Amino acid sequence: MSDRNGSEQSGNPQRQGTVVYDAATTPADGVVRRPHIARGQSATDRAAAACLHAGIELSRAELVPTGGAARAANGVRLSRQALAELAKNAPDPAADARGARNAAAAAAVAAQEARSHGGASELSEAAYRAAIKASQAAGAAAGSEGLGRNDTLNAEADAAEAAAVAAAVEAGWM
Repeated sequence: MSDRNGSEQSGNPQRQGTVVYDAATTPADGVVRRPHIARGQSATDRAAAACLHAGIELSRAELVPTGGAARAANGVRLSRQALAELAKNAPDPAADARGARNAAAAAAVAAQEARSHGGASELSEAAYRAAIKASQAAGAAAGSEGLGRNDTLNAEADAAEAAAVAAAVEAGWM
């Protein structure tokens, strides 16, 4: 494996969720990167669970989705692919935050489908609202003000994701 300068790295290869430091990667880069990847993975897992709750097979993803179920399944597929690619690359807080934002948006689409699946109960409505809040917070963290580096916006996005997971669990989606 090579670092950003083309030099060979020694030691263990970088795995998803693991930060490997070398001469071109500072600990600060790793600290910024890990929360975005973790938040994106959480949102993707939440989206997949909401799809399954709604009876949406993830194989229903379409290249150009036309219905809500296909959009939800496609969002999970694209989020998984994007986060896997981001984890292979050198830390880039702005790109990582955008990946987490996109995963949160996919989770909001899936939450909309899950909410409509079993009727709009109070718990499913709360889970949907929490998914929207998580998507908005992730968008703010990735936006031009923060570019993935604003500690306050990142903390708000992390808290909103945790709340969305809790609400999805409460609704029986996870």
